[in-house]
Amino acid sequence: MSTIATAPPMLADLGPIAQVRAGRLGRRLPQLYVGLVAYGVSLALMIRGDLGLAPWDVLHSGLTEYVPLTIGEVVVVMSFVVLLLWIPLREKPGLGTISNAIVVGFSADATLALMDRPDGLAVRVALMVGGIVLCGLATAMYIGAQLGRGPRDGLMTGLARRTGLSLRLVRTALEVTVVVIGLLLGGTLGLGTVLYALAIGPLAQLMLPAWVVRLEE
Repeated sequence: MSTIATAPPMLADLGPIAQVRAGRLGRRLPQLYVGLVAYGVSLALMIRGDLGLAPWDVLHSGLTEYVPLTIGEVVVVMSFVVLLLWIPLREKPGLGTISNAIVVGFSADATLALMDRPDGLAVRVALMVGGIVLCGLATAMYIGAQLGRGPRDGLMTGLARRTGLSLRLVRTALEVTVVVIGLLLGGTLGLGTVLYALAIGPLAQLMLPAWVVRLEE
């Protein structure tokens, strides 16, 4: 999923094979998959809060109105659609990229199957805030594992590299675009969308240093 617009210097810039060969997989693989599952859970929490979704999820929720798929399945399908856009950008997917495309959506659906939308506003606000904070943590975990960008992050960095525009500008343009398309399709926009857009970058940036796994040299 799309998350932060900058990366700290301790993150290595490695190809997909080098990412795996860099060692410490006993720490990095569990961290990657726990982070991806947590990301799916965070999506489900925001859906059940029903106070607005993250920008890309506004699009995903809108698409569910037109296709016979759950929101988690739409997340998976759209992840692979986005990966097709990597081809002209010459981005290289890693294990984390493919895992991101699959695990997040199915984790979201599994969590939604276990939860109903609460009636109380206070509980819904708690789910929204908890979802945003958990997403920041999940982002730090899967990026810190250094096994490849998520599909939407790679689209952002690839476009920035090919166009020469800043990551912040490219990210903003992408997220505004998907929100507008999602709204036109009937997606869910609300307070949670605004809070997510304002908070997710700082949260992930704050948590990331604690989760970056130093690679073997």
